[in-house]
Amino acid sequence: MLLSLTNAPRDYAWGSDSLLAGLEGRTPTGAPEAEVWFGDHPGDPADVAGGGTLDQITGGTLPYLLKLLAAGGPLSIQVHPTIAQARDGWARESGLTADDPQRNYRDDNHKPELIVALSERFESLSGLRPVKDTLALLDLLDDSDGVAQLRARLGGGADELRDAIGWLLGGDVQREVDEIIAAVVRAAERTDTGEWGTTLSAIAGVAANYPGDPGVVVALLMNHVVLRRGEGVFLRAGLLHAYLSGLGVEIMAASDNVLRGGLTPKRIDVPELLAILDPTPGEVPVLRPAEGDAVTVYPVPVPDFALSRVTVEGAPITVEVSGPTMVLATAGAITVTSSSGEEVQVPVGSVAFAGGDESMLTVSGEGEAFVAGPGR
Repeated sequence: MLLSLTNAPRDYAWGSDSLLAGLEGRTPTGAPEAEVWFGDHPGDPADVAGGGTLDQITGGTLPYLLKLLAAGGPLSIQVHPTIAQARDGWARESGLTADDPQRNYRDDNHKPELIVALSERFESLSGLRPVKDTLALLDLLDDSDGVAQLRARLGGGADELRDAIGWLLGGDVQREVDEIIAAVVRAAERTDTGEWGTTLSAIAGVAANYPGDPGVVVALLMNHVVLRRGEGVFLRAGLLHAYLSGLGVEIMAASDNVLRGGLTPKRIDVPELLAILDPTPGEVPVLRPAEGDAVTVYPVPVPDFALSRVTVEGAPITVEVSGPTMVLATAGAITVTSSSGEEVQVPVGSVAFAGGDESMLTVSGEGEAFVAGPGR
């Protein structure tokens, strides 16, 4: 059986006031629209055409959560635990109520995620930059005690990066943070910064959104990644990340476990953040679609989810599926047909959902869709 799914956008403050409306071809509401959830997560289960919500049908058993994400400004810097860390944290916090402000763990699952750009430009901070490159970036900043102290803490290894983040977020360093941020803003206004000009401009933009926030300096330690439409990045457990701007399709394991590391008014548990952080520096690979291919598969090393992009330009495309599957339309006019011949027209920004009894789905029409399901 095929079901039609929709949901209302969530109005987080960082959401865009135009990107989702532009995708769906409607007039903007004027309010921020940040995410649309397509899943059975109890926080916001998808609406089923004809009545009810998806969790009433699935029992909340989907291993993944699919989203449209529209960032008009920077999200908080965050990291997600491994399964072992989540289970340990969930057990340690068993005596806390669900709404206790001291609670870090909302469930006992990990939360790896994949983001694929829908806008022509999607900016993110993904993982910690190699230290030698960050030192080269710091060479472009005016000398100050704050810059000198940050440089002194970057000895080159993962332990030093972890310690530097702890120093920035641990308090009592506001003067140093302000000096570093001011130096970044001045450097971003120059024209002689070479390959670092785009990164400096991005961090200066973050500082404009979060003046004086120590997370701005944490962002200075991270890889600035710019995705083009159809490109994606996989974010493993322990990897520090934040989205800055743009529209994308996001899929993740069905979890709500988030430890924050800056750019937020919410609580930051610095010891717990540092405990689950993977401070190993390095570039995060960009997953690029093969030019001319009608189907792009985005490989991920986890069993919770799988995601592929289907571009239809005439002939229908049949894809193999396994388990409960969603087809999210992102451009054009898309129709999904089940193996039994049932058809659902899928407006842009909505989903056709097939239960676990389908082995193949056919996508027809003219446009683009993303096919999400459990991993294999």
